[in-house]
Amino acid sequence: MMSIDKWLALGQTAAELGLVNALTVLSLFLSYSMLNVCDLSTDGCFTLGAAVGALVAIAGFPWLSLPAAMLAGVVSGFVTATLQTRMGVQSLLAGIVVKTALYSVNMALTGNKATLSMNKVPTVFSMAKTALKDTPLAGQSTLIVMLVIVALAAWFLCAFLKTKLGLAIRATGSNADMVRSSSINPTFTTTVGLCVSNAFTALSGCLMAQQQKNFEINMGSGMVTVALASLLIGGVFVAKHRPVPLRALGAVLGAILFRIVYALALRFNMPAFMLKAVSSVIVVLAISGPYLRSQLPLILRRWKYSREGRDA
Repeated sequence: MMSIDKWLALGQTAAELGLVNALTVLSLFLSYSMLNVCDLSTDGCFTLGAAVGALVAIAGFPWLSLPAAMLAGVVSGFVTATLQTRMGVQSLLAGIVVKTALYSVNMALTGNKATLSMNKVPTVFSMAKTALKDTPLAGQSTLIVMLVIVALAAWFLCAFLKTKLGLAIRATGSNADMVRSSSINPTFTTTVGLCVSNAFTALSGCLMAQQQKNFEINMGSGMVTVALASLLIGGVFVAKHRPVPLRALGAVLGAILFRIVYALALRFNMPAFMLKAVSSVIVVLAISGPYLRSQLPLILRRWKYSREGRDA
């Protein structure tokens, strides 16, 4: 039986990792929920942001690593959007192609190194810890940094989706033909949407690498599944017809809850290789949950009739 302190430490760690992943979840919230594009380049873009962020931080510019990683994500999103909108490649295939190509790009950026150590490198988290030294918040520096960044990202996303361009992006996801008939270029709106989305994903990867003080070439593997599961979990709490700010908040809460489930699975001595299976099960339950819930009365009715027939 774990003590209360250990449970609190476990919850804080899960919250910190959940907030890092929340940026990727907000990315899918824009591309998947709003733009209606399933971007499978997320895994590669996450690693791209981690690679760029690690290299810039190692060069001595930890705060500059954040916009640098986002810029790299914008380039990744632009390439993905170009394949979809200007070259006729299906969205799913375009994401797979870009993700595959980004593996080589990431290896080239790191000088053919699969890992980069940042143990002695200043990061945004170590700088925040130094700034909060000798204060009651010194032990919460990582959580504070992530809360601020996620809050700013969510605010920007909500404000952006209320602009004329943001509304056009949402309309493109709902009905591209209607948008085209309204003299709005869906190619442009899709490109902008994917660029912003991938910028968030790359920022998430950058922060993950700096938090762990390590870059690993496969650190983005399965990230799209984790983010999709978190997004769907958030959708359970906040319905689609709710305002965008509430839905964005639900996405962030979904990311934190998903990490809590992960942490509990590890505490129950589940093998690490089973965690991806846990992710898949969560995705299936989140997707099929509403359907199964709607079918429950019919199932109960059939069971009732079959039982009455046996009793007769």
